[in-house]
Amino acid sequence: MGNDILLVSPLAALTRLFEMALTPWFWSSAAFSLLRIMGGFFSALAAGTLLAVAAARFPLVKALLAPLTGAAKAVPVASYTILLLVFLRARSLSFIIAFLMILPIVYDTLSEGLRNTDRKLLEMAKVFRVPPLRRLRSIYIPQILPYLISAVGVGVGIAWKSGVAAEVIGLPQGSVGSRLYEAKLFLDMRGLFAWTVAVMLLCAGLEKLTLWLIKRAARALERM
Repeated sequence: MGNDILLVSPLAALTRLFEMALTPWFWSSAAFSLLRIMGGFFSALAAGTLLAVAAARFPLVKALLAPLTGAAKAVPVASYTILLLVFLRARSLSFIIAFLMILPIVYDTLSEGLRNTDRKLLEMAKVFRVPPLRRLRSIYIPQILPYLISAVGVGVGIAWKSGVAAEVIGLPQGSVGSRLYEAKLFLDMRGLFAWTVAVMLLCAGLEKLTLWLIKRAARALERM
């Protein structure tokens, strides 16, 4: 278009990203958001796994969690963010939002995986009195791993989108969300697109790293 105030070219955005990558404030902002968003993601991953196991073992837990997970999926990120800002500091906002968005995804996906675990294998393990750890290694992990990988593949992207959106609303100083808002405020379209590309790269890289760690941990448990 020839007008950077309206729309920039991909080359201009990448050039601006390279320029920002040479400054310390770029990395401090990326680290600020990364630690909080991925902290919320991994906390939700652990909590969702425990809740899915508890729900599979105790029907009462499943019945109690059903309306809560349904509400968590239905409430918009903006509503959560504004409500939480009444009670919490903006600096912890992206952590909690990422946690709330990812928890129902992990819980529902792993619950489905546990429901679809081969019952014949479980009955055989019970008949032959297979120890719990060996059941975990030989039956549960191989059958639940695809569901866990699916939850992580979806969840990392949602965690970043919801976490950064919460930062744009709450404007914690030094976050990626606040940098995006400043770029919009000053009509810095090159910076806006550059930060968007940065978030996409961080999200893609962390998704691959998380999946690699999970697969490596699963293989290590199977060999124990």
